[in-house]
Amino acid sequence: MPALGLEGWRRWFVAAAELVLAATPDEGVSIFYQTDIKLAGTWVDKSYLCHRAAEQHGAALLWHRIVCRKPPGHDNFGRPGYTHLLCYARAVRDRGARAYPDVLPGTGLMTWSQAMGVDACRLACDFVRSHTATRTVVDPFCGLGTVLAVANERGLDAIGVELVKKRARKAQRLVLAGELSRTQP
Repeated sequence: MPALGLEGWRRWFVAAAELVLAATPDEGVSIFYQTDIKLAGTWVDKSYLCHRAAEQHGAALLWHRIVCRKPPGHDNFGRPGYTHLLCYARAVRDRGARAYPDVLPGTGLMTWSQAMGVDACRLACDFVRSHTATRTVVDPFCGLGTVLAVANERGLDAIGVELVKKRARKAQRLVLAGELSRTQP
């Protein structure tokens, strides 16, 4: 959204995250998968923007995981070799019934370069199943549908929203069968 400029985009991002948090029922969680970006030689920390939205909305951070996009020690230029996986809630609390890693060594299979990897999706969906009464996952920027396919694999219903029609059609056909595969149209 170049027309907004950096500060306008930051305000839009925080407002969009607040809308997600507001739409989440008290017994549910909001999970964000955010990769920082480099702009004009400086980094924009999207996890910070999520934290701002959560604070403004009154949601607590339940956990913050790092997902390695590249093996540690590799040089990266425009995008970091990691992504933030953040979980917020108003009423749900992490009961510590199951241990989850602080750092995922990889994303797992990805359907495209901007996707949330299957391993990160599984961690998020497993947390939803074990800590909430929620049985529907909503992905407001679903891309090719990895979150939706993993949610279905884990016995959850899933609703995706995607602006790009071609991606939305691919998301409708994405299924898991051991590894990700596409069903025939």
